Order: sequence, then structure tokens, then C-alpha cells
Amino acid sequence: MTHIGIVGAGAGAAAAAFTLDGALPDADVTVFEKSGGLCGRAATRRHGELTYDYGANYLKADDERVVELITETLDDEGLVDVAEPVYVFDADGEVSPGRDADEHKWSYRRGITQIAKRLFDRTDATVHRRTRIETVRRVGDRWAVDDAEGATRGPFDALLLNPPAPQTADLLRDAEWDSPVREALVDAVSDVPYRTVWTAVLHYPFPLDAPYYGLVNTDKEHAVGWLSREECKPGHVPDGESLLVVQANHDWSVEHYDADPADNVATLATHAADIVGDERLADPAWTDHQGWRYAQPERGVDRGPIDSARREGLYLLGDWVAGEARVHAALANGLDVGERVAYGV
Repeated sequence: MTHIGIVGAGAGAAAAAFTLDGALPDADVTVFEKSGGLCGRAATRRHGELTYDYGANYLKADDERVVELITETLDDEGLVDVAEPVYVFDADGEVSPGRDADEHKWSYRRGITQIAKRLFDRTDATVHRRTRIETVRRVGDRWAVDDAEGATRGPFDALLLNPPAPQTADLLRDAEWDSPVREALVDAVSDVPYRTVWTAVLHYPFPLDAPYYGLVNTDKEHAVGWLSREECKPGHVPDGESLLVVQANHDWSVEHYDADPADNVATLATHAADIVGDERLADPAWTDHQGWRYAQPERGVDRGPIDSARREGLYLLGDWVAGEARVHAALANGLDVGERVAYGV
């Protein structure tokens, strides 16, 4: 039996596990996820009757394989498509319709994390949540990993690493792996820059009259980079209420990352009120927040060392490998990596 280990349970890992289950039905696939959730930054939370996607906001239809996966292969029950467009705003907070809406903006009534949950549910993979992997080791021609509790897992015929590039680089830098590939791989992965995002979630007991779902700051000169209305997603917000997801830009997020969360939320709520043009938004009824230190890769990775590593049974995957900070890119890359592992290409 082929044994495969996957570190991280993001969208790419879920797509890879799904592909492996179909191509190698006798394989034993084990996934290790440090958090209690699935799908990485494509994250969903619930609070009472509220459901909100507070990381990646939706799935685009920019890859035919992913579209087929979401709309045909998987059960599309509960799949929702946001109809309202995305507008833009500038450094002064001036809003205009200056961007075409994506063809599709998909989530689920139960949130965007359903993508990974449904993929993993279609497999026999064993998923260990709240299991942090701290050491990667080459054992002969196979792989093993050590978790934070000191337990060794494996050996694996192939090992897939799905964390963001900085965390993957840390694992590789400390790996017990005597190979000329390792140093070049560490350098390549360490070279991927990331944007940091600090997110405020703001709930109001009244509806908003706005023609858009989301607003994006195109000149990158405003403290807010993105603002969206979760009530535009069926099933997320009760009728007559509003829920805003406000994501700060990189510079603001870095500067305020370790500041008092209450102060950050209050500041972003004030910005939201100014941008939307509704002073009531400065005083939300309920709030939540999340900092994403490694939110979005700004470019891809040098593929040469990655190709060399896979010849030793080590595979890297995720949106940063695909070179595009989008959920569909992570899924497409996961499908590719699953096929490479299964067919040895």
C-alpha cells in the first residue's frame, strides 16, 4: 500500500487528497492540520444566525477543472453565487463602479470552508486536526514527520506540504534531509513575499441600501483594502441585518497587527462608515476579528527546485505555488499535484 502524508488541510491539500483517492484507491492518505478547521484562509465562522467568510471571500470561475469540480463532481446543494457586483474606491474613499464583476462569486450557505469539507468527505483520508508538525525527516527513501507532542508519523512514500510559503520554508530549513535540493528549495520558498491582512467583522441590526457586494481599493493607498457585504450571500445573514467584512491593506495590517484588537476594529469601522457613506456603521452591534500574517502571496515560486524535490517524493502545493492568491488557483494546483503523485510525473 502506498502511504502519503499531507501537512496542512487547505484547499490545495483537499483537492490533492480528492484526486489521490480517485487515482490510488488503495493508498493510505494522512493529513495533519495545526488548527481546528479546514480550507486554510478560505475560512468560515458562525455566530448565532450569522455565517461569514472572513478570509478568502469567494471562489472565482477562472479554471475549467475547478468549475467542473464545484458544479458537477461535488454536490452543489447549498452553493450560492453572489449576484451583486464589485465596485472600487480610491485613497479618498470615493466609490465608483469601475470594475467588472467576476463571472461567478461562489460560496456556500454554510460558508466557503464547505469546499474542503466536501472534498475530504469524498475520500478515505484520515485528517488529524490540532496537530502541528514541527520536523520533517528523510528516512531512507521515504519521509516521516514529528508533531509538537514528539510523536513520529509515517513513514510516507510521498509527503505533501501545504502551509504558506514562510511556514513551509521554516519546515524545510530545519528538515533532517541531506540533499543538495534542500538548500535551493529553502531559498526559493523563502523568496516568496506575502501580504499581511487584518480583518474586522462588523454586524448591524439594520439593512444597507447599496448596489454592490464588495469594494476594492485599486490604488492601494487607503487603510482599507477590501470591504464586502455578507448579506449578499444567501443563508449568511438574517433578513433586515447587515454584516461587513473589512480587510485592511498590507501596510496598515503590519503596523497594527499586534495592537489592541478593539482599537483596530473601531478604526476599521470608522473607515467603513466613511467609505460606504453611512455614519451608523461606525458603531457596530457585534464584532469579530482575525489577523492573517501570511494572507496572500504576491508572486509565485521558482519551479526548478520544486520540480527537483518531487523527484525525491516531496511535493509543495498551494496558491503560492500556483502563483496566484486565489482559492481556485490553490484548488487547481492541488489537482495537479495529486495527479503528479498518483502517476509519478
